[in-house]
Amino acid sequence: MSTLVIVESPTKARTIRNFLPSTYRVEASMGHVRDLPSSAEEIPEAVKGEKWAQLGVNVEADFEPLYVIPKDKKKIVKELKDALKDATELILATDEDREGESISWHLLQILKPKVPIKRMVFHEITREAIRDALTHCRDIDNRVVQAQETRRILDRLVGYTLSPLLWKKIAWGLSAGRVQSVAVRLLVRRERERRAFRQGSYWDLKALLEKGKISFDAKLVTVGNVKVANGSDFDENTGQIIAGRRVLLLNEEQARALLSRIQNKPWTVGNIEERPVTRKPSPPFTTSTLQQEANRKLRLGARETMRIAQSLYERGFITYMRTDSVHLSEQAITAARSCVQELYGSEYLSPQPRKYTTKSKGAQEAHEAIRPAGSTFRTPQQTGLDGIDFRLYDLIWKRTVASQMADSRQTHVTVLTQVEDAGFRSSGKRIDFPGFLRAYVEGSDDPNAALEDQEVILPALKVGDKPNCKDLEAVGHETQPPARYTEASLVKMLESEGVGRPSTYASIIGTIVDRGYAKLIANALIPTFTAFAVTTLLETHFPDLVDTGFTSRMEQTLDEIATGEAKWLPYLQKFYTGETGLATQVKEQESQIDAKVARTVVLENLTAKVCIGKFGAYLESESEEGVVKASIPQDLTPADLDPEQVEFLLKQKTEGPEKLGLHPETGEPIYVLIGSYGPYVQLGEVSETNKKPKRASLPKGTDKDSVTLDMAVSLLTLPRLLGTHPETGAKVQANLGMYGPYVVHDQGKVGKDYRSIKPPDDVLTIELDRALELLSQPKAARGSSKTAKPLKELGAHPESGELINVYDGRYGPYVKHGDINASLAKDESVENFTLQKALDLLAAKEAAGGGKSSSKSKKSTKTAAAKSETAAKKTTTAKKTTAAKSETAAKKTTAAKSETAAKKTTAKKTATATTAKKTTKSS
Repeated sequence: MSTLVIVESPTKARTIRNFLPSTYRVEASMGHVRDLPSSAEEIPEAVKGEKWAQLGVNVEADFEPLYVIPKDKKKIVKELKDALKDATELILATDEDREGESISWHLLQILKPKVPIKRMVFHEITREAIRDALTHCRDIDNRVVQAQETRRILDRLVGYTLSPLLWKKIAWGLSAGRVQSVAVRLLVRRERERRAFRQGSYWDLKALLEKGKISFDAKLVTVGNVKVANGSDFDENTGQIIAGRRVLLLNEEQARALLSRIQNKPWTVGNIEERPVTRKPSPPFTTSTLQQEANRKLRLGARETMRIAQSLYERGFITYMRTDSVHLSEQAITAARSCVQELYGSEYLSPQPRKYTTKSKGAQEAHEAIRPAGSTFRTPQQTGLDGIDFRLYDLIWKRTVASQMADSRQTHVTVLTQVEDAGFRSSGKRIDFPGFLRAYVEGSDDPNAALEDQEVILPALKVGDKPNCKDLEAVGHETQPPARYTEASLVKMLESEGVGRPSTYASIIGTIVDRGYAKLIANALIPTFTAFAVTTLLETHFPDLVDTGFTSRMEQTLDEIATGEAKWLPYLQKFYTGETGLATQVKEQESQIDAKVARTVVLENLTAKVCIGKFGAYLESESEEGVVKASIPQDLTPADLDPEQVEFLLKQKTEGPEKLGLHPETGEPIYVLIGSYGPYVQLGEVSETNKKPKRASLPKGTDKDSVTLDMAVSLLTLPRLLGTHPETGAKVQANLGMYGPYVVHDQGKVGKDYRSIKPPDDVLTIELDRALELLSQPKAARGSSKTAKPLKELGAHPESGELINVYDGRYGPYVKHGDINASLAKDESVENFTLQKALDLLAAKEAAGGGKSSSKSKKSTKTAAAKSETAAKKTTTAKKTTAAKSETAAKKTTAAKSETAAKKTTAKKTATATTAKKTTKSS
């Protein structure tokens, strides 16, 4: 007697096998085993002649779907059928969400078992959960299956009806989607807002005051009892103060005059206000909040987050990761509270168990939030995980544990100071009790560091005090356009509008990028000109389909179908074949859509048209000599295309490229041009005898107007031959590529070995010795946890005897000793870096609480525990919780530290480049 259990993935199958008796055979379906046909070759011969076959849905026969088994799944289906022959019972154990229910139903239709069938569901893969699920099997929920099938049919109807229209009217290969098109429209609307944005500028004063040797900042807020204008007072569409606002707008001259007038006048504290604030922890993760936080903290895309979470779930580390629910089971609440009690002490435990309620109407999928699996929670260090798996589990663990911790109590302090008729405000924040912030701070990797950053301590002040003014400066500001969507903010917007399901957001964002509707640059989703054209066409001719309200109502109806409150067939008939149905609309609108107009993107203030062509976007302008066309560089976004750039691109096309000068050796002219991939320099002109003149791209971030003749000549020497490799005799070169500057060891047929060139090294000046040094370093695979080869070995630590080395990190060199990593200063040379400098740097970092614990090293654990004991003196937490706190606080990865250092470096550069001007983000 044997039982066949079918799950979706091999990993899940391997994990579950460990929890079932030997009479159970667990096999994987590898996801869906059948679906609507994805291509013409998948359509069965029997129906190929039918007009609805390409659609995959027989709209004339009650929307009957045409299901086929894809070629790559036929072998799997055969193996499952063979396995079923030896079984006396079949258990369908696919995921407990709609998708999983649908997979089980399809398996039932294909396998047609003659043995008893059970549907087993669970939201975590632990021995206890699997054994419990075996005793509580149920039947397949046909209402959930029907809702999922309706959703699949609906998506097919929208995609396969609208996409061919886009091929005809705009460009081949474009696609439309029920949720995808709404998401693209959100990106386009934000880009339009950025384009319509008009910058405003204003000035104010900033003071550095001192009382009792404690310095604090103060900002000008009033002059003569009139509020001084700030960024929130500006109209984004005009760049002017919003009509009706009674504020004083200072320009530079007025600000400096005010500064001179109050420069040496006495300051007096006029008012002090202290306001107690209580903060509650966020609820545990849902699918969308996990995607948002992983994007903010770990810089993971939605697809990557779901891939890692899926792996953690299938290996038994977390509960099911596709869920809209913030609910925690009693078992989970007990486990979380136990962690708090043991690791942080009873004072950090919330007085009563916190129970969270899901607010969204259509919440479904798994019945619990994403949390660590099991009745007791393994700390991140106890899991044996590493790399990005560790970091995502750590995020989930922290959020879950923090949800059962005490409130954070803070005091916000506002001090108003007067000097003459100018009023200044200082803001402070004191954390009276950190509560849940001790374990988890939203948007921050390290709770301890975040606590320090959150506190702004003001000196003890009282009304009438006269602080000293140490410094007073006039500061200029410029308002900023609305921020582009990141994956995190787009997911948040889609969820708040009720568009789509959170479990599908990852694939939707992936499709948007893959299909060329948006580019993901520096974590921002930037819509392309093609996205503008498609969105304009849909807004004009099919407004409902890109309306968030309409799409949200569709989601509600699909949810009602799942609960039996709505009928699926009447809904599909009305949506597709009714008088105002999609098929009718497309038939009516197709003849009215002018392809030339559809391919044209209208952007205000431009004399030329932007058109979508076979090879991308281009400019089209009428001139005396006829129509002039010029390609638009791929990195130029719709919001950034201005009249000056248009003029340059068209002038380059009509008058030829801009001549920079003559090459000092050949006498040939050198030109600066802009092509599809950005600006570049060119030696000589294109002619019959010189069809491919030598060209070189400008380094990333270099403006074409800043290129000098000397720089152009140097760029045209690329690739630079640096010499030969001493071991192979093969040439070593330096060059610029798609991903930036690099050195390459070219061994011909043997292969090429590349390494990136990072500042302070320069592709134009790097020499052979340094190139060989870079090439000698191992290539670090993304996410690899292997120890890299050091850039420089400095020597042994005088106390521990352990080696201290310098390594190359993501954001530059850093020194490492045991658990402590510390980034070298921006201007510090690796070659000249000494052991003593390293000891000083490491001591400073350790004093600041920097460190990284490792569950695999006893020495690391002892070090972390020692650090923790020092930190614990600041709190009344029990000693037994100290080591665990340290593990949580110290678990920063090198990349995260380097990222912090890089941000500081960037900020310094910005401050240097921007003389007296600072930017204020407009909300």
